[in-house]
Amino acid sequence: MKNILIVGFGGAIGSIARYLVSLAYTKFQGTPQGFPYPTFIVNIVGCMLIGLFMAHFTKHQTIENEPLKFFLVTGICGGFTTFSTFSFESFQLIQNQQSTTAIIYVLASVILGVTLTFVSYSLYK
Repeated sequence: MKNILIVGFGGAIGSIARYLVSLAYTKFQGTPQGFPYPTFIVNIVGCMLIGLFMAHFTKHQTIENEPLKFFLVTGICGGFTTFSTFSFESFQLIQNQQSTTAIIYVLASVILGVTLTFVSYSLYK
């Protein structure tokens, strides 16, 4: 039960942070037209963070670190990043005959996301 609450608290923080990134982007850049920058930003930042967190927990693998791992990785990163929104926005771009933008969005998200996870993980070690 304790781990469920830890994950839930982290997830709430991550979800709020994601919402704040969207609000900030809209405030300073306006509503995104075409390329869905707010989701792209949170997913890329989330990939970098999970790389750092997992490198830390791989290096410092103890039972005492498990609650913090649940909080940061499953909770905050899980709440902050959003595959379902990424999928829907990709679908919308295709529906709106913006296939090139959809392809760029999908490829950039996956390639940059995996690369940043690898780089941040490697830099920590």
